[in-house]
Amino acid sequence: MNLLKLTLKSMLNRLGTTLLTVAVIAISVVLLLGVEKVRTEARASFANTISGTDLIVGARSGGVQLLLYSVFRIGNATNNITWDSYQEVAAHPNVAWTVPISLGDSHQGFRVVGTSEAYFEHYRYGRERSLSFAVGTPFEVVYDVVLGADVAAELEYTLGEEIVIAHGTGEVSLLDHSDKPFTVVGILNKTGTPVDRSLHVPLEGIEAIHIDWSGGVPIPSRQLSAEETLTRDLTPGAITAFLVGVKSKPGIFRLQRDINDYRREPLLAVLPGVALQELWGLMGVAERALLIVSGFVVLSGLVGMLSSILSSLNERRREMAILRSVGARPWHIFALLTGEALIFTLIGCLLGLGILYGALFLFRPWVEQTYGLFLSITPPSRYDLTLLALILGAGFVMGLVPAYRAYRNSLADGMTVRV
Repeated sequence: MNLLKLTLKSMLNRLGTTLLTVAVIAISVVLLLGVEKVRTEARASFANTISGTDLIVGARSGGVQLLLYSVFRIGNATNNITWDSYQEVAAHPNVAWTVPISLGDSHQGFRVVGTSEAYFEHYRYGRERSLSFAVGTPFEVVYDVVLGADVAAELEYTLGEEIVIAHGTGEVSLLDHSDKPFTVVGILNKTGTPVDRSLHVPLEGIEAIHIDWSGGVPIPSRQLSAEETLTRDLTPGAITAFLVGVKSKPGIFRLQRDINDYRREPLLAVLPGVALQELWGLMGVAERALLIVSGFVVLSGLVGMLSSILSSLNERRREMAILRSVGARPWHIFALLTGEALIFTLIGCLLGLGILYGALFLFRPWVEQTYGLFLSITPPSRYDLTLLALILGAGFVMGLVPAYRAYRNSLADGMTVRV
């Protein structure tokens, strides 16, 4: 206890240096645990880009490719699914609900998603969170459109505005559907998923804008006005993919096998969680690189502490000599220096942990609203505690260097005035 009091008094005697050293370590801890928190939550958010969906069904290709174009709106399908096949799968005894998706058009670089009202009812993201509206309502008629949060914000659209959908998915298109504009009836709240960068229209709307087209180009002789189109049968002939919810979870694999063995056309059913993990695995290098950078940040903080203690040794040689002269043994000096390093690191870890949780409490709503990333406030995980223990251990090891140097300083050397 006397040695601990002596260590604390020595640190208080150099209050300025102590505060700076603790601050450097605290900032390092905040960065390490903050990056780890964001990484963990981003991974969870990525894994929950779509949740509550049991199967994703599309034309036979690869599981990751199907996930990319149906959920992340990246790339295009190798083929479409006929409407008859979709209805047959939807009528399967174990299917509780389906959400059809039709892709292929865009608006100023944002993907247009043709779907049904079931999309707003059954689509889930995050931890089983449903879609909600900032303003407006789901689409009700053929030429209604619901905007994702980013689309509305970047293009500054409001309710009631008319927009024109372009043919194809490029940012620039030479062909559009200007004769059949859509009216904005709803804007979704931010989700932090590709939904934010999508425009959602009824499947009948997709069919309506292409009813007088053939082979990807308009046919002048078949051109119909928007009003005339409404009198036609707008049942889709095909869709790009669809989401499936099942009635019985144990029957998922049987349903998946039935779809994959479907004989009328080649289909592929994938489990979203499995495909997401496979996709995340492809990005594992970036994840590890981020963790390595965070580790070097902590290392730099500990090296700063080492430099601070080493630089103060020459100033404290007389202090050490006086301690030796009043009975302190070499191991007391050794313990004093290692104790300082350990206390520096401990206070820095605790302060960093406090700053991190304070920042989470203050900025969590803003991060969720701006970036759609939900940062949960939970006690430090076992992994976090392991990182803190490693930092404490590294701090102790760093303290051994100046402690060993002080240990070797003799009483005569400490009392000698150097000129």
